[in-house]
Amino acid sequence: MHVTSRAHRARRHTIAAVLLVSLIASAWLLPALPAAAADLPEPPGNHAKGAALIDVASGRIIYSKQGDDPMLIASLTKIMTAIVAIEHGNLEEEVKVSVRAAGKEGSSIYLKAGEKMKLRNLVYGLMLRSGNDAATAIAEHVGGSVGGFAFLMNKKAEEIGMPNSHFMNPSGLDEPGHYASANDMARLAAYALHNPDFRAIVSTRVKTAPNPNDPWDYKWVNKNKMLTMYEGADGVKTGYTKKALRTLVSSATRGGQQLVVVTLNDGDDWSDHRKLLDYGFTHYPLAQIAAEGDAVPVAGVANKLATGFQYPLAEGEREQLTAEFKPQEQRTAAYSLGYRGWVNYYLNGSPIGSVSVIAHDKPLGKASMTEADKGAG
Repeated sequence: MHVTSRAHRARRHTIAAVLLVSLIASAWLLPALPAAAADLPEPPGNHAKGAALIDVASGRIIYSKQGDDPMLIASLTKIMTAIVAIEHGNLEEEVKVSVRAAGKEGSSIYLKAGEKMKLRNLVYGLMLRSGNDAATAIAEHVGGSVGGFAFLMNKKAEEIGMPNSHFMNPSGLDEPGHYASANDMARLAAYALHNPDFRAIVSTRVKTAPNPNDPWDYKWVNKNKMLTMYEGADGVKTGYTKKALRTLVSSATRGGQQLVVVTLNDGDDWSDHRKLLDYGFTHYPLAQIAAEGDAVPVAGVANKLATGFQYPLAEGEREQLTAEFKPQEQRTAAYSLGYRGWVNYYLNGSPIGSVSVIAHDKPLGKASMTEADKGAG
C-alpha cells in the first residue's frame, strides 16, 4: 500500500509530527497498544521440507516452513563461499589451482592443477556452474586451507545471525556437521545481495573467462533456470546431492522490491518458487513508512529523519504500526555530530526497524557511531 497522493503524504507527515510533539515532553514516543493481528493472506502450498520467503531490503521473513530446522543444503553452501571470498579476498588476484582443488569430486568447471585464474572468475564458475574445484581453489587461496576457510564461513554465519547453521566445507558436499536452515539461508542470501559484486555474479546468465589450457575461452551457462523462467529473476543458486536432494535459492526484483525464496528438499522447486515469489509481490509490497527528511520536532527544536524507512506490509498491517522516539544523550560524540535520537518502528508490538533522527541544520560528521554512543536502539 504505497503512498501515491501528495495530500495523503502530507497528512501522514502531519500525523507523525503531531504524535511526536504530543508525547515529546517525556522524551518518549510511546507505542500504542497493538491492535488485533491482521488477517494475513494464506500462502500457497509447496513440496519443500523446509522453505522461507524474505524481503531483501527489510529482512522480513514473510513465510517460513520448518524454517529453523537444520537440514542438508548441498551447493547452496556456495552462497556463503562466494560472499566470504568477495569480502576477504581480492577479486583481481590470480589464484593458482592446487592438485587437491583440480581433483575435487562432483560438479566441476574442469580446472587443471597449476593453472591460474582470477579470483573473480573463480567465483563466477562457482556460482554459475557450481564448480567444486572452484570452491576448493577459492577456499585454499582466501582461507589458507579448507579448514581455515570454513572458520571464516562460520564466523560470517555468526555475524549475520544464522543460529541453525554450521559449515565444514566450501562446496556443500555432504559431511557431518555441515547444515543450515531455510530461514538462515534466506538471511544469508539477503545479506549477500546487498553486495554489488555478488549481485552482478548471480544474475549473470552466461560468462566467459580466459582458458590457459585450450585455444578457446571457458564458457559457463548459469544452471539457475529461474533467470529465464520468471520475470525479474536475478539470482541466486541451485543445489543437489543424493542426501540433500533438490535445493534452491532464487531472487527476483519487481517494482523496486527484491524477494528471495529458499526451498530445501523440494522435488518441484521451480514451480514452488514462482508461486511463492508471486505471493510475496502480490500480498507484501514495500510500503513507505517514513521518508528521508521527514520533520521530527523534539522539544520545539526542528530535527529530521536521516533516512527513509520501507517495510513489506500485507493488507491491514499498516494499522498495526507504532513508533517510539528514543533521545540521544547530549554528552556523547554522536550528539556533537548531529545525532538527536531514533524513531523505532513496531509491527503489532514487535520491532521492525529504526531510523536516526538528526539535527535539521547540522550535517552529519564522517565518523560512525559506536554502540556506546548510540545506546541500545
